[in-house]
Amino acid sequence: MKVVIQRVKAASVSVDGETVGQIGDGLLVLVGVSHNDTAADAAHLAKKTANLRIFDDDNGVMNRSVLECGGTILAVSQFTLYGDCKKGNRPSYIDAAPPEKGRELYKEYISRLRESGLRVETGIFQAEMEVSLINDGPVTLILESTGR
Repeated sequence: MKVVIQRVKAASVSVDGETVGQIGDGLLVLVGVSHNDTAADAAHLAKKTANLRIFDDDNGVMNRSVLECGGTILAVSQFTLYGDCKKGNRPSYIDAAPPEKGRELYKEYISRLRESGLRVETGIFQAEMEVSLINDGPVTLILESTGR
């Protein structure tokens, strides 16, 4: 599994012009699932996401997690994180999980985040989505599960 985490002041996701998920201060997380991933990968990355210390403390040092600062998460599925651009100009998505598995592990990731006490908004799996954000910092990190 692979997640791209962006610290944001605000983020939203829309489908067909209708907002389906929206947050204020927190994290926008783009979630990609590979065919090799398992529920353990989803659990590992959810725990890492919830506890990643990328918010400033009172001294201006990135030392607080989204849990500690009361932030929220907007999780958006994005199979294109597994696009392979090594050959030619058109990405290959052979490493991306099939939709059924991708949906299952995306939901598992969200469930684990919610179990940690976080409020999590989402996009709609497999929909054409428009994502808007106000990046904070900017701070952007890429995490991958150890299963790959």
